[in-house]
Amino acid sequence: MGHCLKALTSFQKALEIRQKALPSNHPDLATSYDNIGVAYSNVDDYLNALSSHQKALNIREKALPSDHPELSPYYNVIGLTYFNIGDYSKALSFFERAFKIAEISLPSNHPYVQLYGDNLQRAKKKV
Repeated sequence: MGHCLKALTSFQKALEIRQKALPSNHPDLATSYDNIGVAYSNVDDYLNALSSHQKALNIREKALPSDHPELSPYYNVIGLTYFNIGDYSKALSFFERAFKIAEISLPSNHPYVQLYGDNLQRAKKKV
């Protein structure tokens, strides 16, 4: 747990630096928010993880077409966070979006297509 908290602190410092140096819609900020979200998830702080992942997604959604393959991991990680919170219907919604984008934009044998499909099925079983 100590390593996770150190990582979280480092990711937060990186975000502060990037916020000072970059425009508010820069993709590197999305990366920082996503890293922070993962660190929060690793210490089971899912509400802060969700907030961070949502900020990352908001930045990427403004910069990319709605079906861009780079969006699918963001939808998936938000789905995972909702799943961990126990909000399976919201998880299902985000998993569906991740899977739909991956299915349209990636080869059928791409690992993300399988992963997102598996996550979608897990959520369907819980709803």
